[in-house]
Amino acid sequence: MKNIRVFSGIQPSGDMHLGNYLGAVKQWVENQGKEKENFYCIVDLHAHTILRDAKELRDNIRSLAAMLFACGLDPNKSTVFIQSQVRAHAEACWLLNCVTPIGWLERMTQYKDKKEKLNSISAALLNYPVLQTGDIILYDANEVPVGEDQKQHVELARDIAQRFNNLFGETFVLPEPIIPSVGARVMNLSNPLSKMSKSFDEDESGVVGLLDDDNRIVKTIKRAVTDSGNQIVFSNDKENAGVNNLLGIYKVITGKSSMQIEKDFENAKGYGVLKESVAELVLGIITPIRAKYKEYISDPQELDKLLEFGAENARTISEPKVSEMKEKMGFI
Repeated sequence: MKNIRVFSGIQPSGDMHLGNYLGAVKQWVENQGKEKENFYCIVDLHAHTILRDAKELRDNIRSLAAMLFACGLDPNKSTVFIQSQVRAHAEACWLLNCVTPIGWLERMTQYKDKKEKLNSISAALLNYPVLQTGDIILYDANEVPVGEDQKQHVELARDIAQRFNNLFGETFVLPEPIIPSVGARVMNLSNPLSKMSKSFDEDESGVVGLLDDDNRIVKTIKRAVTDSGNQIVFSNDKENAGVNNLLGIYKVITGKSSMQIEKDFENAKGYGVLKESVAELVLGIITPIRAKYKEYISDPQELDKLLEFGAENARTISEPKVSEMKEKMGFI
């Protein structure tokens, strides 16, 4: 029986943070022992939908690659590669543009949100989901682990793949979004109603970077917004979003149930104990990652070798798929 294929991507938009790790990369690493074919892509083409400084982008790509390996992605168990080094992604994007109605793209929530915040938008920003569709379906991915905010994009990928199949014959597997129940959406510690992110419009004071020093990490967590109460319990109320976020971080790191966690803190007085516990757990996972990162980033030749190995693996699957698309569409 054919193994389940998993595809996911991550943008090189700056130093990786706790939200990236708990919401995505931790699950990627755990997937490696589950007899699945894993493809994890540094989506640098996506990063340029908002123009980037060339040197900064290059540095970010290398830094992210080193961090992914430091977090535990094994190049012998997962295909880890840079999107722009596999030309099939850009070529598939154009071919899929030809079958994608523009109305499908204009309804995308993330596009509409960014359109409101930017003075000028590129065609690439509108076209982002088509490139993302190519990323996924080139590998006949069955599963796409994503946060809740990316679910709409995977659903669009299914629609585009299905449309291509209907027009030109069975070509693509229809992917399914896989959203972890915990950790999929770590929130900003200063603004717990907003996702933890280093996007251009987000507050970075509530972001815990994986390369932050210990003092900064502890300080960021201790300053986390909570509420005026003192009960440490899970809640769906917006007023308790800060406490819920801290508990969610605690839950995904420890693997404990909500009931067990509430029991851990039933005798705690105030949120200081919760923040201290979360800070200790976060340092426990970040410290070894940070040490391994320094090893990878200090040897760029070895890093390039690992990435080229991943790109070559990706090409063996993506290039025949693009050739199949072109043949079915009538190209010589």
